[in-house]
Amino acid sequence: MKVLLVGSGGREHAMAWRLAQSSKLTELLIAPGNAGTAEVGTNVPIGVDDHEDLVNFALDHEVDLVVVAPDQPIVDGLCDKLRAAAITTFGPSANAARIEGSKIWSNDLMTKYDIPTAESEAFSDSGAAMEFGHSWSEGSLVVKADGLAAGKGVMLPDTYEELDAAITGMLDDRTFGESSSSILLAERMQGPEASVFAFVDGEHVSAEIATCDYKRIGDDDTGLNTGGMGAYGPPEFWTADIAREVRETILQPVARALVAEDSSFSGVLYAGLMITESGPKVVEFNCRPGDPETQILMPMLETEFLDLCLAVAENRLSDIDVIWSDQPHVFVVAVSDGYPGSYSTGFEISGINEASSSGVVFHAGTTMNSEDELITSGGRVLGVSSTGTTIREARKAAYYGISKIDYEGIKYRSDIAERAVQD
Repeated sequence: MKVLLVGSGGREHAMAWRLAQSSKLTELLIAPGNAGTAEVGTNVPIGVDDHEDLVNFALDHEVDLVVVAPDQPIVDGLCDKLRAAAITTFGPSANAARIEGSKIWSNDLMTKYDIPTAESEAFSDSGAAMEFGHSWSEGSLVVKADGLAAGKGVMLPDTYEELDAAITGMLDDRTFGESSSSILLAERMQGPEASVFAFVDGEHVSAEIATCDYKRIGDDDTGLNTGGMGAYGPPEFWTADIAREVRETILQPVARALVAEDSSFSGVLYAGLMITESGPKVVEFNCRPGDPETQILMPMLETEFLDLCLAVAENRLSDIDVIWSDQPHVFVVAVSDGYPGSYSTGFEISGINEASSSGVVFHAGTTMNSEDELITSGGRVLGVSSTGTTIREARKAAYYGISKIDYEGIKYRSDIAERAVQD
C-alpha cells in the first residue's frame, strides 16, 4: 500500500514510525514531514493547509490511503475534500471535528446528551463575561477560547485581576485571532487528569487507552500552557472501574450523539478528562491523536496501525480487535529556549544516537541544513519515548536519553511521570 501521512510534528513522526513497520506498506509519503519522518519515509514539500495540492498529489501518485493527523486541516475539511475525490481517508469530517474546533459547540452537545462535564457559560462580550466571572469565587473558573489555538487557548486565572485580563485578552485583544472571538467560562474541576483515546467508526468505539500529559512549560505545572511537554501511561490512578465508567458514560454516548447530530465520527477520538470525586468528567474533546501522547500511544499499540487506519477509513472497525500494551511508557519533550513565547531556531542538534540507546527519539521541530546537519526549526524540537517493566524504569530511561541530546537553549521539564513513582 502507498500511504500519505499529513503533518510535520512529533505526533506525525510517531505515526510514520509505526506505519513503516507494516509489511503491507510499499511507500510512505509525509507532507510536509520533518527530519525524523525523512528517516522512515519520503517527505513531500506540501503544507497541511494546501488542501488542493494535497488532493491532487494523492490522485497523481495513486495513493491508497491518506492519514490526516493535525487538528487544523481536519477542522478545515481536508478529509471531506479527499473523500469527495474518492480517496480513502483516515480522519473525521469537518462536521465531526466541531467537537474540537468549537468548545461551545462541543459543550452544547454534551449538555444535550447528558455527557458529564463542567458547568459553563459562553460569551462574546467581555463585560458580560467579567460580570459572570465575578459571581464565582476567585480561582474557580477556566477561560477557554472557542476555536483552535495550538493547545494554548486555555487560561487558569487565580485572581479576578487575572480573570479579567484573560477575558479581555481573548475577546477584546483577540489573543488567538478569530479563535477567541467567543469564549467559554467553565468551572475549574478538581482531580487527576487523563487523556483517553479510542478509535471510533460511527457508533463503534474500540478499546480505549488512558495516558497523562503535561501542558505547562515549567515543573510543578507552572508557567504558560504549551502544546505539551511530555506524557506517560498507564496512569497510576487508572482502574478497570474508571475505564468502564468512562466508556459507558462518555465514549459510547458521545459517539452515538455525533451520529444523531449528522456528525458521525471516523478516526481517533481524544477525551481529556478530569477524574473528580463525583466521577469522570470531560474537560475537552479533540478530533485527532494527541501530541505528545501519540509518542507513547504508537509504541503501546499492539494491533497493526496501518490495518486500523484502513479499517476505520472503510467503515469496518468492528472487524478489528484493538489491543494496547499495559507496559509503562514515558515521553519527555525538549523545547527551544523562550517557547511557548518567541524563540530562535537553526541550532545544531547532537546526541541523537546516544539518546536512541534508551528509547525512540521522535522529531518535531527539526530539519536538515545545507550542510546536512540536524538543526532546530520549531518550539517543540524533539523528545525521547522509553519503556520499562515499571514506570520508574521507563522514566529513568527517558531522562537518560534526553540528557544525551544537546543544542543551544535546550529546555525540558524534570518532573514528567514523577508523581507516578513517588513512594
